[in-house]
Amino acid sequence: MKEGRSIEYSAVASPTVLQVTGLNFRYSERELFADRSTRIAPGVTLVRGGEGSGKTTLLRLLAGELPVQGGDLQIGDAHLAQHRAAYLQQVFRVDPRSTDYDQITPFDYFRTLHRRYPGFDDPMVEGLVEGLSLAPHRDKPLYMLSTGSKRKVWLTAAFASGAAVTLLDEPFAALDKASIDFVKKLLLDAASHPVRAWVLADYEVPTGVPLAGIIDL
Repeated sequence: MKEGRSIEYSAVASPTVLQVTGLNFRYSERELFADRSTRIAPGVTLVRGGEGSGKTTLLRLLAGELPVQGGDLQIGDAHLAQHRAAYLQQVFRVDPRSTDYDQITPFDYFRTLHRRYPGFDDPMVEGLVEGLSLAPHRDKPLYMLSTGSKRKVWLTAAFASGAAVTLLDEPFAALDKASIDFVKKLLLDAASHPVRAWVLADYEVPTGVPLAGIIDL
């Protein structure tokens, strides 16, 4: 999405879940995106780049957390600038470092998501909790959880959200090997989803996960 960088897609044509048109964004000392356009297809897209390349910034822009300084973001019929509430209802992201929910339990947190995400899949939560070994922590306030366990809570919410676009920032960070393998299986299933898109910001391609596209920063 930066000048001189590549955006790669699979050879098979796919519908567009999220359309980015003419994106502009800069911090006071640095321009990150200048009139860049791309589309996010169903399945898994990787945003790849080194430290400070803008991976997290891009996810925050797509999530509507940072104000776009130029251009348009669109999911379905919802344009972020004109239909902000409808757009945000279709995109999921949580800051992995968030302390906003530290005083409540994981299941209390999941319940806060029902209003924003009508498709939130409660039955799926139990399988995710089991697969990520979160059961021993289900009744603990989040401030008592380790970094890795809190990330598992965010991942559970992300996969159960039902959002059209799910944004994951370094999804394997601080996870044990069994949980990494479990998340890769989830992403393998996500890779063939016909209408939902997962966007991962990371340093390299997750092994064994087919990608709908790669955005190199």
